[in-house]
Amino acid sequence: MPNIVLFSGSSHQDLSQRVADRLGLELGKVVTKKFSNQETSVEIGESVRGEDVYIIQSGCGEINDNLMELLIMINACKIASSSRVTAVIPCFPYARQDKKDKVGEIRAPISAKLVANMLSVAGADHIITMDLHASQIQGFFDIPVDNLYAEPAVLQWIRENIAEWKNCIIVSPDAGGAKRVTSIADRLNVEFALIHKERKKANEVDRMVLVGDVKDRVAILVDDMADTCGTICHAADKLLSAGATKVYAILTHGIFSGPAISRINNAAFEAVVVTNTIPQEDKMRHCAKIQVIDISMILAEAIRRTHNGESVSYLFSHVPL
Repeated sequence: MPNIVLFSGSSHQDLSQRVADRLGLELGKVVTKKFSNQETSVEIGESVRGEDVYIIQSGCGEINDNLMELLIMINACKIASSSRVTAVIPCFPYARQDKKDKVGEIRAPISAKLVANMLSVAGADHIITMDLHASQIQGFFDIPVDNLYAEPAVLQWIRENIAEWKNCIIVSPDAGGAKRVTSIADRLNVEFALIHKERKKANEVDRMVLVGDVKDRVAILVDDMADTCGTICHAADKLLSAGATKVYAILTHGIFSGPAISRINNAAFEAVVVTNTIPQEDKMRHCAKIQVIDISMILAEAIRRTHNGESVSYLFSHVPL
């Protein structure tokens, strides 16, 4: 793969190294630091003139600092005459702020659109991300966006780790995830259900209504992300009370902030499975139920196909059933 340079931001260097290893590349030299007034400084340590540059930075940890670092890295490569700069953002920051939820929220921001504008103005030519919270965020950009899916890795994990998967039911914890669970259920040739939830305010669920029959089945909750885990823990209780024999949760982005870990420890999950779009080492030390799926192969293949001008959608349209 000539004329390609791969850089890592500081948010998730383990994932960046895994991607680099799969591509047979060395991570580019970059030094990030902060001045005493907390301004971010980035120094690119090698030439990128005429190169196809990929910068891996996930929207996790110190989100605002990491976002600013990504913007500066993009701009530094752009003004150093790189031919193209692709931002690889496994977990897109501010993705949940994609709309105004209520008619009365006339002064609420749409921050996902603001982040899209910032990335474009910084000089990004292309975005690669994974399981966007809302697929319409792709429309916030005037540059190409490839929204990858963790679904192939999820299907493989289910088949290899749940002995009773042929008697399972795939459950969405909210109506917005119906398309995601129906796709997985179709590929596994099993049924699906969903839970309708109503919120009083952000991160607080008022009530839940189960639509579907989970009695005497293994229930697999599937969602794009979990933050404080109030929703999936309530959903697990709802499924068990409706007759499910076991409950698993599979999430693309395990944010796990605030009381999330204690809630998972106290919930009746067999396992809570997440991808490594966000570092999970510290969380796993405090919660034995958390298991991690490595999605570096999907990111690496998307980068390889993008660099070689091949179809990225082929990755998902030709996944074996």
